[in-house]
Amino acid sequence: MSEQEGCPVKNWATDYDVLDEEYVRDPVPLWKELRESCPIAHTTRWGGSWLPTKYKDLQAMVRMVPELSSRAPNVMPPSPELRAELIAEAKQYGSESPPITADPPEQIAYRRMILPFFNPREVEKFRPSSEQLCHDLIDRFIANGSADAATDYAQQIPPRVIAAMLGIDPARGDDFTEWTRGVLELGQTQPELRTKYRKIIREFFAELVVERRRNPGDDMISKLIASEIEGQPLSDYTVIGMCNLLLVAGIDTTWSSIGSALWHFASHGDDRRRLAGDASLFGTAIEEMLRFYSPVTMARKVTEPVTMGDAQFIPGDKVLLNFPAANHDPEIFDRADEVVIDREKNRHIAFGVGIHRCAGSNLARMEMDVALRVWFERIPEFELSDPDSVTWVGGQVRGPRSVPVSFAV
Repeated sequence: MSEQEGCPVKNWATDYDVLDEEYVRDPVPLWKELRESCPIAHTTRWGGSWLPTKYKDLQAMVRMVPELSSRAPNVMPPSPELRAELIAEAKQYGSESPPITADPPEQIAYRRMILPFFNPREVEKFRPSSEQLCHDLIDRFIANGSADAATDYAQQIPPRVIAAMLGIDPARGDDFTEWTRGVLELGQTQPELRTKYRKIIREFFAELVVERRRNPGDDMISKLIASEIEGQPLSDYTVIGMCNLLLVAGIDTTWSSIGSALWHFASHGDDRRRLAGDASLFGTAIEEMLRFYSPVTMARKVTEPVTMGDAQFIPGDKVLLNFPAANHDPEIFDRADEVVIDREKNRHIAFGVGIHRCAGSNLARMEMDVALRVWFERIPEFELSDPDSVTWVGGQVRGPRSVPVSFAV
C-alpha cells in the first residue's frame, strides 16, 4: 500500500478511494455528490481508475467493445509478480476465467456454453436442498434468541449451494468461504494472500478435474469437461478457470446481497413488518434489495482512446463499471435513494448489463428468495442487537460482514 492509499480523501472527484471507510460504509451520498458535480471521477489510487456514476454512462460503456476490454475485470490491481504470471498464462492458454475475462468473439462462445447450466429450470433443481440448508442453519442458533445474520446465515448459503452444483461435499463450504475472502476481500490490499488463495483454488480444481475425467458424474465439472467450443474440448486450464470463476464470483456476491437484505430489514422495522405480513411482496422486495444494495463493481481496461463528456480515457487506463451508483440515478429511478419494497418499475443493473451480464443471476435470485423466505418464516421479528458492531467491506464486492441480530424465541 502506498502512502496515498493510506491518506484521507480530500476531493472525491479527483482522488476517490473505493476502499475508504466512508465510501464502504455508505457510498450513496458520495455518488450523489459526484453525479451532480463530476459524473465520471478519476483517481490515481490503486493503480488509477475512472468512476462513472450515471446510469446512461454505464449503459454506454458496457457496449464499448473492444475499446473497453474485459480481460482485466478486477477492481484492485494484482501484484507485479501475479500480473507477470497472468500475462504468461494468457499467452500460453488464453483467457483465465472465460467468459468474464474474455472479449468477443471468444466470450460469446463460452457464454453460450455456460448459460444452460443457469437457466431457471436447472437452478430450481437446487431449491429444495437450499431450503433444507437454510432451515438447518437456523436450527443451530434459533434457540439462542440471537445470531450474526451475516456469518451464521448469509455467508453459509452460497458456498454450499455452489458445492452441490460442482458435486463437492458441502462440508467444504467453510474452505470456500476462506478462499473467496482471501481473493476478493483480504487479497485486495494484501497481494500475497491473493496469490496464495488463487493458487489454492486452482490446485483444488486441478485435482478435481483429473478425478472427474476418470470418474465423470452428473455435476457441473464433469459437464464442463464433456463440453466443446467449436468442436474442440475444453482444456484443463479452461475448466479450472471456469470453476474458479463460479466459486469466486458466485459466493461473495450472493452472500453480500443476502446479508445486505437482512441488515436492511433488521434496521428498518416498517419494511420488515410489512414484508413479514405480506408474502406477495418478496418478489419486488428482492429486486429492490438488489438495486439499493448492489454489491458488485467490475473493471474494464481501455484499449483505444475514448471521450465521454469531460473524461478522456487513454489506452492502459482502468474504468470501474460502477453498477451500484447507476442504480441510484434519479434520472432513472423515482425516489432513487429510498428503499421501496413494492417498487414496480425497477430496471436495475445489479447483475450488470450487456454481453457480460451475470450468467448466474437466476441462481443468485433463487438463493436470495429461499434465504429470505425461510428466515422470515422462522424469524419474522428481529432487529439489530448492536448497530455499532456492524461491519462492511468494499472494493470489488460491497456487503456486510457482521450483522448481529436478536429475536424472540
